[in-house]
This record gives sequence, C-alpha cells and structure tokens, in this order.
Amino acid sequence: MKYNIRGQNIQVTDALRDYVEKKLSRLDRYFEEPLTSEVHVTLSVTKNKHGVEVTIPLQGVMLRAEEKNDDMYASIDLVVDKLERQIRKYKTKLNRKFRQEGSLKSLIKEEGGAVRVLEEEEDELEVVRTKRFTLKPMDVEEAILQMNMVGHTFFVFSNAETKEVNVVYKRSDGKYGLIEQG
Repeated sequence: MKYNIRGQNIQVTDALRDYVEKKLSRLDRYFEEPLTSEVHVTLSVTKNKHGVEVTIPLQGVMLRAEEKNDDMYASIDLVVDKLERQIRKYKTKLNRKFRQEGSLKSLIKEEGGAVRVLEEEEDELEVVRTKRFTLKPMDVEEAILQMNMVGHTFFVFSNAETKEVNVVYKRSDGKYGLIEQG
C-alpha cells in the first residue's frame, strides 16, 4: 500500500506515521494481491478530539472510515477495526453473490482466519420498511429546515435550481452536507 498521510491542526510525527502504516498494513492479509491504490489518511484535532479518517479506493468499492477519540492512537486502532469489519462484510456480500452467479475470482482472500470470522459475523441485509413520497422542488436551505422539522439526519428533495434529486444530511460536527447527482 502507498500512504498519503496528512494532518489538520496536528503535526504528523514519524512515530504517528509509522503507527498508522503498521496498523493499516494489517489489512493486506484480506487481499489476494498487494493493494496498488493510494490510502488517504487524515489525522486531525478538533476541540480536544483526535480524529482519523481513512479512504481506500478499490476496484468497484470505496472503503472509508473515520473515528474520534481522546487519544490519537486509540482513534487509529478504532478506525482500522472499522475498516476490517467493512472488508469482512463486503467479502460476505461478494461470496454470496458469486455463489449465486457461479465461480469468479475474488479480490479478497478465501482462506485464513478472516473467513472464519466472516462466517460468524454474516449479517442479513433486510429492508424492513419502504416509504414513497413526492419530491417537492425546493432550495437547499428549505430542505435543511424540513429535515430539522421532521427530526431526521437526512432529507431527500428535488433541487429547484438544478431540477435533480439531492440529499441534505446532518454531519457529526453539527454542520450540514449536500449530496448531488454526479
């Protein structure tokens, strides 16, 4: 793996860089071949919370996780654990799909301890509720107000300016995000 490690409001020391690389290298055991994509890591400190954000672009999927804790090293450990869970879940999904469609070579290793854990943690992805509603054209500010009125953390709407379906969402930092069609 190639690492792109940067800091926001924190100096990335050699010790931090080595710790991040050592911990993320644990993920190599889940893949058939060494990853050629660049792993993007952002270390940050905001209001005495140490945050770590990791993005790993893979073929057909983007692994991304972030964690905040009082200790930077604990944040790094937690984010790696979260990424391992994502990989195991994705592998389970791939295996289920490949069993149904026939034999295809997977990007993820088939043997080792990871498979045993995977089989124990296999989650069923089940839709338990479906909602239908008409999208009213509105601007982003009105969508945020509507989202807050209904008490949700996201809101789907038709953007009056672009005529496309957008999503506004409340971020963990209390600010708002907008998802647009690409």
